Formats: sequence, C-alpha cells, structure tokens
Amino acid sequence: MKLKYVFWMSSALAFLAVGCSKKVEKAVLAYAPNVPPQLNRSGNAKVIINLETKELKGRLADGVEYTFWTFGGTVPGPMIRIREGDDVEFHLSNHPTSKMPHNIDLHAVTGPGGGAASSLTTPGHSSQFSFKALNSGLYVYHCATAPVGMHIANGMYGLILVEPKGGLPKVDKEFYIMQSEFYTKGKHGQAGLQGFDMDKALDEKPEYVVFNGSVGSMTKEKTLKAKVGDKVRMFVGNGGPNLVSSFHVIGEIFDAVYTEGGAERNQKNVQTTLIPAGGSAIVEFKMEVPGDHVIVDHSIFRTFNKGALGLIKAEGDAVPSIYSGKQSDTVYLPEGGATQTIPSETVPSPGPKNKEERLVVGKRIYDTTCAACHMSQGQGVPKAFPPLAKSDFLNADKKRAIHVVMNGLSGPVTVNKEKYDSIMPALGLSNDDIASVLTYVLNSWGNSGGDITSAEVAAQRGGH
Repeated sequence: MKLKYVFWMSSALAFLAVGCSKKVEKAVLAYAPNVPPQLNRSGNAKVIINLETKELKGRLADGVEYTFWTFGGTVPGPMIRIREGDDVEFHLSNHPTSKMPHNIDLHAVTGPGGGAASSLTTPGHSSQFSFKALNSGLYVYHCATAPVGMHIANGMYGLILVEPKGGLPKVDKEFYIMQSEFYTKGKHGQAGLQGFDMDKALDEKPEYVVFNGSVGSMTKEKTLKAKVGDKVRMFVGNGGPNLVSSFHVIGEIFDAVYTEGGAERNQKNVQTTLIPAGGSAIVEFKMEVPGDHVIVDHSIFRTFNKGALGLIKAEGDAVPSIYSGKQSDTVYLPEGGATQTIPSETVPSPGPKNKEERLVVGKRIYDTTCAACHMSQGQGVPKAFPPLAKSDFLNADKKRAIHVVMNGLSGPVTVNKEKYDSIMPALGLSNDDIASVLTYVLNSWGNSGGDITSAEVAAQRGGH
C-alpha cells in the first residue's frame, strides 16, 4: 500500500508540474467584424475564457428592434482564438436580468454536448468547466438549452478558432463574419419591436438573413477596409438556425478555402463556398484592384431583399491591366421593351401620421428598396440610373414623381442636363410607403423639400 501511495503521489506531482509549466493567459475576445490578434507564442498555454450571456433589445434594421439573446452582449458573440493542445478553463455567467437559463455548446470541445452538459447556467449564476483543444479548425459555438432552435434563432452563436500548432500563415487583414436568420412576427421592414415567430422558424421562412446580427452591419461607415495588395482572410460562420449559406465576394475569387472550417487549405480559385448551418469556412484572397467589393449570400434574394449584404472597400491606385473600368458606352436599341412590373405584396405599414414620421419610414424604405440603383446618397450611376440628389426632374413635378414610383417609368428622360434611357420598375409599394419615401427623398441631398401625404398618393392611384 505504501509503495502504491508513493507511486500515486509521484504521478500527481508530475502531472501538476506539467500543468504548472504552461503559461496561463486570459483569452482576448473580439467582436465582429474584428478578429482576436494572432497568438504570439510558440507553445501551448492554459487559457481562461470568461463569457457572459445577456438578453437585450437592439437594432435589427433601421426602425426595427428585436430582443436578442446574446453571448457577450452582441450578435454574433465574440470570436475566441486558441491553439491546438491548449488547456481551456471556461467560465460562463448568466446576467441576473436574463429570463432564461443558457449554456454553451462549442463544436471545438470533445465531450458531452460540447460543454453544454456542464454549463447550464440560470440567471445570476456562473458555471465552470475545462477542456483540451484536441483538434485545430474553425468551429461554431451556440446555446444548446431547450428549445435549442429558439435560443440560436434569437442570436446565441459565435466562432472559436483553434489554430494548428504552427499557427496560421500571416496575412494583412483578418475579419470575422457570421451569417444567420431572424424570424420576426412582422414582415421584413415592419417598424417597431419585433417578436420571435415560431411558425416561420419551423417553416424555415425568415424575414431577415443578415451578416453579423443586423441589416447593414458591414456597409456605410461600417464597411470593411483594406488596401490594394493586401492579403485578406475571412473567418466565416453560419449560425443558422436553418439555412445554408452560399458565401461569395463579388469581384473577387478566393485564392484558398479551408472547406467547412477544417485545418487544411484544400481548395483554390473558388467563386462561392457553401457553409452549412452550424458550420464555417476560412477564405483567403488578395485585393487586386481598388473599389467596393460586395459580400453576399449568393442565394441572391436573401442579399437584396432580406439583408445579407456587406462591403469590403479596397483603397489604392487603379490597375488597368487587371480591370479597366468602363471603356465605352454606346446606344443599343432592340425592338420592343416595356416597363417591368414587380408583383405587388401587401406589407404592413406603420402608417406615419406626420412629416417627421414619414421621414423616418421613408429613409428605411429608401435604404432597402431604392439605394441599390440610386445609391446611398442619391447620386445615381452615370449613364445608367439618374441621380435623385438635386434632381430637377424630381423637384419639378410632385404628381409626376408619385406616378413614377407607383407605376414605373421607361423611355428617355433628362435629369440635370444628362440623358438617361433605363427602366424604373413599379415597386408595388403601398400609398403610405410611396408618400414616405418621396417625402424623404424631397428633403434630402439638396432637393426642394416639402411633404407628400398618403391622400395625395391615393388620389393619383385613383386617376384623379
């Protein structure tokens, strides 16, 4: 017995000595689209991760709020970066204001529930468990408390990167992008605080498909930035809970793809890569030419009608040998042609009561419906889509403006002394929506101002 005791003590001391020899560090968490810094160490460490769950209201789209269930107070939750062979001590705390218990399932964990079985945490409590990072790769984490789909659909997901022992090759820029869906009671764009709709979730019919938790999370002032010549790496996850992502960057080709978040760069020269719900991918490419490159889910109606759109802007000098830009513009007149009509859909309207409310609603409609052609500041596209900023055509005749938005327009027009001959489709907007978007445009970008009411639109629709 004494010999067995001595052997046991020797083994335990040896184990402790090995454990104590590892560097202890607190994980640096980063919030999308930012990525934790590359690990500046050669060996393994004991890594301590602290993460809080919290339920809070936030922006889903302009004018639209949602009660998100979050890791770290954001959707997606923060990105975690560790290394293969690290020992991880994980602390999960549930904020006292939460109404639900939460836990965490990290796909990087080898063990029951990916940690979920050891981390169920009620409001106002903390849980702790430990694991060894056995496998390198990019992994999703999410809440796995019942009903699991509801916790994920409300925003509880993120990414954990387990670097290979030698680390990843150096690049100039790294970004964190997570796609997901939201199933709201109201239709897409309906203003106000929206609740979760279980029936839509079961039918897999989301009102919103977005990057990084909200419409426009990587546009305008939040556009991702790089320079011509930069090597870019994107860590891309799909929180789901239902849809597969067809991830694509318009105007770029992925030089390398780590398919499904695996540890090997196993694909080259990829145009679009599939990312399953609860899965990931790492994509790398070089910014060859300057300009805005659009990030999309190439299930394309999700991009232009449900919100899955972002931008990465490359700054630098033009490279004509790779991309010339437009070199000529000539007139082409095929026979026929008529105004396109987009089928009308009944979209609940917040029913703005005054000009101030119309301006708010109008901006939301413009950003989701009109900006794709006429641009975010109404500047239009030369030779293609006329400007709405300081537009003599728009300001000259209010009734004509209503007619154009209501019924569409084809044929040549002159705007600010420039000729355009494109097609403006009928958009199927309600009277309230037409009044709001025109009021917003008339009061923006140097236009003449004024107010258009729903009654004026109704009069035009009635042919008066």
